[in-house]
Amino acid sequence: MLNTGDILETIKMIQEENLDIRTITMGISLLDCIDGNANTACEKIYEKMMRKAEKLVKTGEDIEKQYGIPIINKRISVTPVSIVSAASSANGQSPVIYAKTLQKVAEGTGVNYIGGYSALVHKGFSAGDRELIDSIPEALAETKNVCSSVNIGSTKAGINMDAVALMGKIIREASEKTAADHCFGAAKIVVFCNAPEDNPFMAGAFHGVGEYDTEINVGVSGPGVVRAALQKYPDANISQIADVIKKTAFKITRMGQLVGTEASKRLGVPFGIVDLSLAPTPAVGDSVAHILEEIGLESCGAHGTTACLAMLNDAVKKGGVMASSHVGGLSGAFIPVSEDAGMIDAVNRGSLSVEKLEAMTAVCSVGLDMIVIPGDTPADTISAIIADEAAIGMVNSKTTAVRVIPAIGMKEGETLEFGGLFGSGPVMKVSPFSSSKFISRGGRIPAPLQSLKN
Repeated sequence: MLNTGDILETIKMIQEENLDIRTITMGISLLDCIDGNANTACEKIYEKMMRKAEKLVKTGEDIEKQYGIPIINKRISVTPVSIVSAASSANGQSPVIYAKTLQKVAEGTGVNYIGGYSALVHKGFSAGDRELIDSIPEALAETKNVCSSVNIGSTKAGINMDAVALMGKIIREASEKTAADHCFGAAKIVVFCNAPEDNPFMAGAFHGVGEYDTEINVGVSGPGVVRAALQKYPDANISQIADVIKKTAFKITRMGQLVGTEASKRLGVPFGIVDLSLAPTPAVGDSVAHILEEIGLESCGAHGTTACLAMLNDAVKKGGVMASSHVGGLSGAFIPVSEDAGMIDAVNRGSLSVEKLEAMTAVCSVGLDMIVIPGDTPADTISAIIADEAAIGMVNSKTTAVRVIPAIGMKEGETLEFGGLFGSGPVMKVSPFSSSKFISRGGRIPAPLQSLKN
């Protein structure tokens, strides 16, 4: 039987505590669209994606109306485009034609974003990879709804330092090409180590080659719900706090399971995973930083922040795993700066730095996310930030990522305004000391000993 108390509690979570389904993301394989002629391949891609996703947005809206559950974004992820474009890159055709096709699909289906203008180069560059990566700044400048990701390392392969060096330049160029649009090109690029193949969250979503031909993945978010739950236990010890978070995460994940199952049935495609990630927004009360402060920190970034975040991340995952048979993606606590009102406040009051955020990424669900840095930051420094973050992921066998935005023409202490879900970001200080020689060496950082698990 349905418990009236549980129903009322869920309604309160939605109305007062910012509980929502952050995204339903349809993954679509493009492997059967590969063709030696890029124009022909793009025609196949457009036809397949429009056929598969034509009802995605309406289905999401219908589920919202029936169950009263907000579904904020409807998105698509596709096979890493470098795999598809490799067949035609030898003919001198730019991969940008694929990005423009994805943009056309976004406009035709009404989805918010399409992810997968991506390359997987954690060990080295194969056919098509370099061409696609070089084209990322142009592709993101000429499209509005296309997102890009590059996997430059893994626990099994080590870190491709040639790709790391290249991505520093690509991120700078993407910001420069979109300087008139709040440098938004760089906000649509994620550089990964240990990238998951079923992640529904942008900008890092792509459809892995081991996935179904088409599937539905769901991303759930509820920082406000977790904080509200903790407010009821002001004197609880840490073990009790962890238990409260687990129980709350369980309830949130059950909602994601319901939406994913329902969307799968209505669209006639398999249900992939629920990604239970506490993904914040600029909305008041929807902040991961505020959860950490509710646990007992005066300000996010204070000593103890990494320990609190480790406990939060672990409890969220344990609660989610109990609620669904298929939890995947990133799952845990996101710590973006520009999208989290509490993080922005912590930066502005001087308690949170890039170095502290890097320490926090060792225990969060992903990495350095939506961090605005001075516009004159050298590409080598950006590459070094990527290398540091990839090393944390490689050694700890976890996903880490970097999404930094060089704010062209801006300095530390100024604010870059994005608007909407992306909010605004304070320009944060980075080390003025050079990493140029280290980055210029190239080569590959060998995989750690723990990679030898077979």
